[in-house]
Parts: sequence; C-alpha cells; structure tokens
Amino acid sequence: MSDIMMLTGKVKFTITLDPGVWIFDDRKIDLDTYFSHPKPDIAEADQEEEEIKKWSAFWDREIQEGAVFPPTLKTERRFLKENIITGSFGMPFAPFLRNAEPHEDASELVIAAENGETVIPLEKAYDLIFAFSKNGKPLRDDGPVHIYFGDGSNRETPITHVRQLIVR
Repeated sequence: MSDIMMLTGKVKFTITLDPGVWIFDDRKIDLDTYFSHPKPDIAEADQEEEEIKKWSAFWDREIQEGAVFPPTLKTERRFLKENIITGSFGMPFAPFLRNAEPHEDASELVIAAENGETVIPLEKAYDLIFAFSKNGKPLRDDGPVHIYFGDGSNRETPITHVRQLIVR
C-alpha cells in the first residue's frame, strides 16, 4: 500500500500528497479538539497576519533569550514532543487545492478509494480535513488518510482507504 496520493484532473498543477511528512507541518490541526471547539471565522489574510505575528514573537524570543535554553523552553519542547507522540492530527486540504489551481470549469472533487468513489462539490472540498495520525501513529491499516468534512458530519464514518483525488 502506497502512502502517497496524487491530486490530478482539471488542475493547472498536479500535486503529490505525502501524509508521512505532515507531522512536521505547522498547519496541522489537533483532531482531539478541532470538532469539539468552535472555530473562529478567520479570513485568509487574517490567517497570514496571525502567522506573521507568531513568527515575530518567535524571533523576538530568540533575540532576547539567545542560545541559552531556560527550563521553560525545555519544558515546552518536551510538551510539544509528547503531544506529537500521542496526539491525533489532521491537515486542512484547502492549501493543497489552492496550490493545484483548479480550472474555472471544475465543479467537483472525486475521492477515489479502494471501496469506491465519493464525489464532493468543489466548494465543499476546500473545507475537508485529512486525518493522518491517530494516537501518535500513522493510519496504515485503512489510510493513508481519513477524510472528514469540515463540519464534522462524518466524524464517526470518515472516508478511508483513499488512493487518489481527482478534480473534475
């Protein structure tokens, strides 16, 4: 079973998706809390501004504290490592779909899985969440990803055994 999926079809750029490296991506979301806590309605420009503020705070801290690692920083890193080892994570699909640049006449996303195809309107595809880790382990048996709708309506029965994504 291959863990790599392709995003193809009516797109300007074919995208290769490798969930095995998403654990290192800052865009990952904690699935243990994502569907249970209300999400603020943040525009993309606001998200970029928040990202800039986050990096600015990081660099301010680096400048102030230098190479000395105070106990709090070590504790924070240990906590983050523990969270990665035991957490369940997902990745928003929207950045990948935007980077693929769907053609103007594209209207749907086909999720090709071992057990059939699922067709989703392209507008709703931007809200999809791709789970890639459960309790710190990759989704090997029925993965490489589990696909959840953005509203969590299929939280109990996600789309599994995904092999390919096709924009039509």
